[in-house]
Amino acid sequence: MKFFVDTADINEIRELAAMGILDGVTTNPSLVLKANRPFKEIIKEICEVVDGPVSAEVAATDYETIMKQAHILRKIADNVTIKVPLTWDGLKACKALSSDGTMVNVTLCFSAPQALLAAKAGATFISPFIGRLDDSGIDGMELIQDIRTIYDNYSDFSTEILAASIRGVNHVKDAAKAGADVATVPPAVLKSLVKHPLTDKGLELFVADWAKTGQTIE
Repeated sequence: MKFFVDTADINEIRELAAMGILDGVTTNPSLVLKANRPFKEIIKEICEVVDGPVSAEVAATDYETIMKQAHILRKIADNVTIKVPLTWDGLKACKALSSDGTMVNVTLCFSAPQALLAAKAGATFISPFIGRLDDSGIDGMELIQDIRTIYDNYSDFSTEILAASIRGVNHVKDAAKAGADVATVPPAVLKSLVKHPLTDKGLELFVADWAKTGQTIE
């Protein structure tokens, strides 16, 4: 599974990229608002740090304006992925952009039929929102499983399943088991993947026993 980080915080991105575990970045208007910096400046700086896909979301909802904004955003760097909403106009833009060689992330997916349409439109990534489905009383992981089953039925589909709206470690684990190609994860959740109480307990014991040896490694 690939790991994308879901943030517009360049400091968080630099730290994770230095670890060698980061395959890409996703942003959205809410994350840009939180970063409180010019949007294009943020995307440019992220693309300089990360070699993989960097999702930059359009702010428009109609086809013509989506395309105008997409042309501006994709000039920032070669690894910019244009993020479009899963609407009729968004899918129309997805087809036009993907046919021109531009990576496209179709976002706000909440059903398998929507994911099927995105794949037909040539989406590079489809972003099913697990957490938001869970919040509404629907098992978000079932959507990942359904999309995986559908995509595997058709060898001409190349769209990658990008599990989004991830809230915790179990979401990451379950998405990987369900066959998601990518998980886009908040920095705090990504860092928490390393944690386990038995790891901490074992390390504490080893440190204590080493101290008892009276030795040093120099």
